[in-house]
Amino acid sequence: MIAIITGDIINSENYPSSQWIEMLKTYFNQFGASPMNWEIYRGDEFQLKVTKQNALFTAIRIKAMLKTIKGLDVRMGIGIGLETYIGSGVTESNGPAYQRSGRNFESLKDSKVNLSIATGVAQYDRTLNLMLQLALDFMDDWSVVSAEIVALVLDHPDDSQKEIAQKLGIKQSAVSQRLKRARLDLVLDLLNYYKEIITEI
Repeated sequence: MIAIITGDIINSENYPSSQWIEMLKTYFNQFGASPMNWEIYRGDEFQLKVTKQNALFTAIRIKAMLKTIKGLDVRMGIGIGLETYIGSGVTESNGPAYQRSGRNFESLKDSKVNLSIATGVAQYDRTLNLMLQLALDFMDDWSVVSAEIVALVLDHPDDSQKEIAQKLGIKQSAVSQRLKRARLDLVLDLLNYYKEIITEI
């Protein structure tokens, strides 16, 4: 079982792609080479293959990274399932994970939601997507500094607030305030819940 994340960059037409594309490519390269593990196509759309355990973490990390650029955001549909055909690249491969991700992604524009997941288990999908909608209420509003601190903490989960303060060149008290404003505690609770659920699928 794998996870496929299909996404597109919101407001990309207002920014030169040089502002965000290298950042995205550098991050995606951690998951393997393009085009087998990821592809960016049609200018601002992408598809990425990750483990099912990592799917939600990766999607939130991508969101935080893109929101460090003021005005940018991302829309993503996650699909979890089997990969039954491996093509010459991720966009040509197939299976339930790909189909769920694609259908999920297509439905996002109509529902005006920026992140959704399809596991193939209806009861889990309902709970996870309700939780995601509630979390997006504040994640969609992350400021540049909130997004920056979320990305940093997700990358360095064992760092103390003091170490994060040093990396950002700010006071420790400012780190604490930014983490509160970003509601990072809730994001981490959501990720822990997802990890418990996904092992059962």
